[in-house]
Amino acid sequence: MNDNKILELFKQGRRDKAFSKLYTLYPKIEALVLSKGGAKHDAADVFQEALIILHRNLEKSDFKLTASFYTYLYSVSRFVWKDMHSKFSKEELQQFNTQEVTYFHEVLEEKKYKHAERAFLELGKRCQQLLSLFYIEKLQFKAIAQHMQFKSEKIAKNQKYKCLKKAKETYSTMAAFSS
Repeated sequence: MNDNKILELFKQGRRDKAFSKLYTLYPKIEALVLSKGGAKHDAADVFQEALIILHRNLEKSDFKLTASFYTYLYSVSRFVWKDMHSKFSKEELQQFNTQEVTYFHEVLEEKKYKHAERAFLELGKRCQQLLSLFYIEKLQFKAIAQHMQFKSEKIAKNQKYKCLKKAKETYSTMAAFSS
């Protein structure tokens, strides 16, 4: 199946079928990771990460796949592997072409998503619920206060601030340790 047909499957919402076609590329990514000293389970992790990055990008309206799926996944996988095990030197970064810079930024963006998700999951259940009500369900503070049985909107707003502050601190700590 060619890349245009896979892209069409994504556009039609037939992601399972599209991903099953992309999994035919896995042996090549596994070979890459094994050649860099990784194990088979590392290759599976790297490939999954590359697929997540691809999927996030395909959901963006302005994303254009400018290479084949194989080239895209191979390049992103290379950056994911490198980021997991060592850092790029300034010389390596300066030698990237425009497309490689794009792939590298996509890997870094996914890393930020993972840190944010972990920071959110480290919050208590009440904070998770409050932030979800505000950011996902887009409830006003009055409705949040009623739903969570706070005495006032002001308390709900104050609690949201505290929860967000805690999440940001956790995120910053994670980002500092992974740099």
